[in-house]
Amino acid sequence: MNEKQTTLLKEVVISGIGLHTGVIVDMKFKPAEADFGYVFKRIDADGQPEIPALAEYVVDTARGTTLGLKGVRVATVEHTLAALVGLGIDNVLIEMNHEETPILDGSSKYFVEALEKGGIKVLEVDRNYYDIEEVISFKDDKRQTELTVIPDANRRISVMIDYDTRVLGTQNAELNDYKNFKEEISKCRTFVFLHELKYLLDNNLIKGGDLSNAIVFVNKVVQQEELNHLAKLFNKPTVEVLERGILNNVELHFNNEPARHKLLDVVGDMALIGRPIRGRVIAVRPGHSANVEFSKLIREKIKESETKAPRIDLNAKPQFDIEAIKKMLPHRSPFLLVDKIMKVTETTVIGVKNVTMNEPFFAGHFPDEPVMPAVLQIEAMAQSGGILVLSQVPDPENYMTYFLKIDNVKLRHKVVPGDTLVFDLKLLSPVRRGLCQMGGKAWVGDKIVMEAEMLAQIVKKKNL
Repeated sequence: MNEKQTTLLKEVVISGIGLHTGVIVDMKFKPAEADFGYVFKRIDADGQPEIPALAEYVVDTARGTTLGLKGVRVATVEHTLAALVGLGIDNVLIEMNHEETPILDGSSKYFVEALEKGGIKVLEVDRNYYDIEEVISFKDDKRQTELTVIPDANRRISVMIDYDTRVLGTQNAELNDYKNFKEEISKCRTFVFLHELKYLLDNNLIKGGDLSNAIVFVNKVVQQEELNHLAKLFNKPTVEVLERGILNNVELHFNNEPARHKLLDVVGDMALIGRPIRGRVIAVRPGHSANVEFSKLIREKIKESETKAPRIDLNAKPQFDIEAIKKMLPHRSPFLLVDKIMKVTETTVIGVKNVTMNEPFFAGHFPDEPVMPAVLQIEAMAQSGGILVLSQVPDPENYMTYFLKIDNVKLRHKVVPGDTLVFDLKLLSPVRRGLCQMGGKAWVGDKIVMEAEMLAQIVKKKNL
């Protein structure tokens, strides 16, 4: 069985201080319908604009990942998105009354705990995975960053970090099963080097920061006067450097907690792809800028795949040959317009029609320049869709499918004798009360010749 999409059972609210703005923000996570995705809504801004969590809406990655649309921004979204992805929650509306998400403890831990209290509701629509079929890479030589995804039946991430510092060294982290995200990754906090912290403080850039929401690494000798100054700034009795080269503000959850946090960031930033991917991600020295560019690259690959003909071997054995099709569909010559079904799942079907000069309609359409009528292309596509629906009932020979509506038909190229039509259809919504809504494309080679959306109804034969 395919995995189903999810949302929240009930609303949850999280409040806290934004790391950079220092302003208290309330975030309300609300249930959403299937295929809604993640959308942020600024209820404090004029018109209460909504910003989809997609890579093309990223406007800044300097100190976190910031989304923006028409001048309205939502900042530091990566920890929030990582929590949603890590819990397997696909669709949520996130209302905010200020522009920056709360930093909390610098991890996704408290987001995860709050979302779990909201509960998870399973929806009727399949989760829309994108399966990686070829290696996709992004490289930034200046930052010595490289992100790659390779084909893999599972969802896995490996991260390596190395900042050329003795105190931190080289670290690796892996997530081989997203079910382990909560325990292995979600509690891992952001980290900063002391010289970076001083710069941020001196430039008033972390108004909501304190020593409880970051691991601070010290990679050079620090005078006691400087430590006393930090203690005063953060209202701490004392601040000292531990043997491991970190300030005594926090205890590490894992020896490789920084690498695990970078993995958390990758999970959050790759949520901006807009759909989960199946493949193995290998990230070397990742950062928000590279993560977002990598997500954009994968989004482009997805868009390209949606405008490419389905990859099938027309010489392979079909899932349903013509005899099997005749057992499911009531149509017969000259109106049986699908020759074989190459693939059918719970939500998709790929059918084939070989167009020959012997088709009876060519006698009149048109004798001197034969062209397959568009209505018959649509009928052939609909018959392929009928196989999709009828293959899910135990006795398909006892049912009929009827057209109710056709929408958004686009005829792009003519179909002539010698062409092989390949129909690629997908369910647009779950089958309810015998109603089936499908969207499909028809291909000849690598060219789309026709596309349409259709609504059909499955009913029992009257003579039963």
